[in-house]
Amino acid sequence: MNLEKLICSKSATIKDVMMCINENAKGAAFIVDEAVRLVGIMTDGDIRRLLIDGYGLNDFIEEHIQSDFVYAKVNEEPENIAKKFNHRIRIIPIINESRQLVDYSEFDENIHLSLASPYLNGNEYKYLMDAFLSTWISSTGKYITKFEENFAEYCGVKYGVATANGTVALHLALIALGIGAGDEVIVPDLTFAATINAVIYTGATPVIVDIEEDSWCIDPDEIEKAITPRTKAIIPVHVYGQPCDMDRICEIAKGHDIYIVEDCAEAHGAEWRSKKVGSFGIISCFSFFGNKVITTGEGGICVTNSKELYEKMRILRDHGMSRERKYYHEVIGYNYRMTNLQAAIGVAQIERVDDILMWRAKLENQYRNAFSNIKGIRLQRNDLSNRKKIAWLVSILVDENKRDEVLIELKNNGIDTRAFFIPLSEMDLYKKYDRGCCRSHQISKMGLNLPTTFEVDLDGIEKIISLIASII
Repeated sequence: MNLEKLICSKSATIKDVMMCINENAKGAAFIVDEAVRLVGIMTDGDIRRLLIDGYGLNDFIEEHIQSDFVYAKVNEEPENIAKKFNHRIRIIPIINESRQLVDYSEFDENIHLSLASPYLNGNEYKYLMDAFLSTWISSTGKYITKFEENFAEYCGVKYGVATANGTVALHLALIALGIGAGDEVIVPDLTFAATINAVIYTGATPVIVDIEEDSWCIDPDEIEKAITPRTKAIIPVHVYGQPCDMDRICEIAKGHDIYIVEDCAEAHGAEWRSKKVGSFGIISCFSFFGNKVITTGEGGICVTNSKELYEKMRILRDHGMSRERKYYHEVIGYNYRMTNLQAAIGVAQIERVDDILMWRAKLENQYRNAFSNIKGIRLQRNDLSNRKKIAWLVSILVDENKRDEVLIELKNNGIDTRAFFIPLSEMDLYKKYDRGCCRSHQISKMGLNLPTTFEVDLDGIEKIISLIASII
C-alpha cells in the first residue's frame, strides 16, 4: 500500500484520522509534523476511546497523541523488527535518522483479502452511540423513522417499512399483496435462495424461468411464456447490481394484471432509464446485510408508493397489532422489525451512499482496465442500453473448466472470492418448479465474484489478475 494512505498531519481532526484509518484498512494512522517527522500513532481503538470519552469528531488530534509508541529505524535488522510485533501491534512505522517517516512494516501472517466489507467512515459510530445512550435500542426510536423516510426518498418512492432482513422484506411484501396457496409467482433461476424461499413461505408456487445471456437478469420472453391464469406476481432480481429490463417487465405485468415485487438486494442505486430500481414494483425490497452496498449489519426494507400497502405492511411487521389499540391483534402478524441501533447505522450509510457507489465504480473500472489485455475473461456488462449498473461485487466469467481452479488458486493466496449462485433449478429442493433453464446453468458455471472492498488497491488487483492469468 502507498505510504501516504497511512499518514495524517498532527493538525488533523479526530474525524480526519478516523477516515484515514478506515480508508487504509490497516487499523492505524501515522501522525507526522510539517517535516514528515513521526510524532505518534493512532489506532482505531484509540479513536473509539476518544469518542466514548466525549470528544467530538471535529476536535484536533494533536493533544491526544501518545508519545509512547513502537517504531523501527530504517537500518534495523528484520529480525529485531519482527520481535516488536504482538497480538496488539500489527503495523510498525519505519523512520530515518531525522525521524522522518520513510516506510512501514506489517505483520503479514495469514493476511486475508476479503470479498466484501462495510464502508463505515461516516457518522455510523456517532449515531449508533446516540441510539445506544438514548436506551431506545429495540424496535422503537427516531432512527427507524428517519431511515425509512430517507431510504424511500433515495429510491424515489413515498414510503418505507424497515425489516429485520431482506428475506423477510420479500415475505412481507408478498403477504401484504395477499399472495398465498393456489397462486404462482415467477422468479429467475440465477438468484439467492431467499427470493424463492419467500414465495414458498406464503404457500404459493414459485415458477423458475431462465435469464438473459448479456445481463444475467430474468428474461422477459421467458416470463411471458410462464404466465398462467394462476400467476399473481413477478419478482425481477437486479442480480449483481445489474438492472432488469423494467420496460418489458412492466408491460407484461400490466397486460396480465399481475404484481411486480422487485428484489433489489444487490442493486442499491442502480437505474433503468435514469429511474432508480425499487421505484418500479408495487412493492420493492432491499437487503442491508453486511456485504451489501449500504448496510445495517442485518436488515431490509420494503418501499412502495401505496399508502394502503404501507399501512398494511406496518401492521403485519409488528405482530398484526392494531395501530390504534395496543395489544389488540387484527391479523396474524410477524415480528419482522428492525432495531433502532441498526437503523442508526443505516441513516449514516444513506448519507454516504453516493460516495460509496463512487468508490465501488472506481474500483470496478480499475479491474476493468487491468483485465482489458487478458484474453478469456469477461466482466459483467456495463454498456447495456438503458441500464446503469452499480458495482455490488465485481463479477467476471471465465472458462467453466478453469473456474474452480481459479477459485482455489486465489483462496490459497489469501484472496476471498465467490462462485456465482447455483441456479435454483439445479438444486433438488427446487427442481420441481423449473420451467427449463439453460443460460443460467452456463453462466453460473463460469462466474465468480472478486474482492470488492476499499481494502483492494492497484497492487491487490495486479496480484489477483496475475493469479487468474496464470491459470486462464
